[in-house]
Amino acid sequence: MLVKWAEAAEEQVYGVFRAVDSVSERNQWKVIRAFQKHRVSDYHFNGSTGYGYNDRGREVLDLVYADVFGAQAALVRPHFVSGTHTIGCALFGLLRPGDELLYITGRPYDTLHKVIGKPGDGTGSLQDFGIRYAEAPLAVDGSVDWEAVESRMTERTKVVGIQRSRGYDWRSSYSVAQIGEMVKRVKALKPDVFVFVDNCYGEFTEEAEPTEVGVDLIAGSLIKNPGGGLAPTGGYVAGTKEAVELTAYRLTAPGIGGEVGATLGTLRAMFQGLFLSPHLVGQALKGSVFASAMFENLGFETNPRWDEPRTDLIQAVRFAESGQLIAFVQGIQRAAAVDAHVVPEPWDMPGYEHPVIMAAGTFMQGGSLELSADAPIREPYIAYMQGGLTYSHVKYGVLNALSTLAERELIVIKPYTT
Repeated sequence: MLVKWAEAAEEQVYGVFRAVDSVSERNQWKVIRAFQKHRVSDYHFNGSTGYGYNDRGREVLDLVYADVFGAQAALVRPHFVSGTHTIGCALFGLLRPGDELLYITGRPYDTLHKVIGKPGDGTGSLQDFGIRYAEAPLAVDGSVDWEAVESRMTERTKVVGIQRSRGYDWRSSYSVAQIGEMVKRVKALKPDVFVFVDNCYGEFTEEAEPTEVGVDLIAGSLIKNPGGGLAPTGGYVAGTKEAVELTAYRLTAPGIGGEVGATLGTLRAMFQGLFLSPHLVGQALKGSVFASAMFENLGFETNPRWDEPRTDLIQAVRFAESGQLIAFVQGIQRAAAVDAHVVPEPWDMPGYEHPVIMAAGTFMQGGSLELSADAPIREPYIAYMQGGLTYSHVKYGVLNALSTLAERELIVIKPYTT
């Protein structure tokens, strides 16, 4: 029964698939040109040990990333343990006691709440170090509320934060063009402020990146888009030389920065993962488009809809109750090549404020460029699916998720009729 629905959905989204392929192709060429410019060779894949002085492969990888992202400098390291750690290093690098961080895209992703912290919480959070925090709630339509931004910006505002992806919100992710407009308006209000963008899930979904439209610093995880499914760990920052250097001082120590750090055999995977990333991001995007069309055609509300522009990997699907949401995530897990026999259950995951259920049958632990799904167990009941190293795998996952819902009599799937 689902096969006919799937065939109809693929015919429906054919034009969108072609547009995704075009973006993927141009980003692939951009990456190849950066490799060629810096004469990437086999010897760059050799790792270093100890202090990691004069690790030419590490140095060239930084240069390649800077070129790919249209930035002055980049820092790409296996020593960033996650996207949250990378963002934390960036914020601690840019901010000093007495400064203020202002997020203009509403409340940031759940895992950053503990990084921001509370005054005197004793955890070493930003606010524990005397760095003030403010946020401007979004307008009803999900756009930046500029009146709220102006009212919250002060003389102490040092960093303006933007979250490109939707996170756990029912809103559209922001395009690079929209971020460029945000930069112009922020700099008009306070020219000396750093504009920081959490770029997680957004890399290579468009032909340009936020650093090409005036953003001072972006950060992301290598087990998401730019790691290409091969990088075993790590993160990156890219932006102005000043912002990248300040982040490097936080990752290691002042005076050391990015000059050290043994790469321990990770460079080949990071280079090759970056090379594959534009294509794999395209595969994941096509999977998200297919998922949106399938669920929308079967009566569910999706965000983005199948024919809307995309600037991150995440596909949100709204369910009527928690049982449907849990069944969806468990159905995605059933489609995995790794740990398909595992049944995910909601649990109190570190860094999150509500119980979270995660489907993560991935080769790299937590690798969300691979097919995965997660959701906080709270109203409204929204599941967030992302990734997929091949379109076929995402399609299989969507069909498994719908089958799981039907088997448990949580939905009724009628025969497809034209």
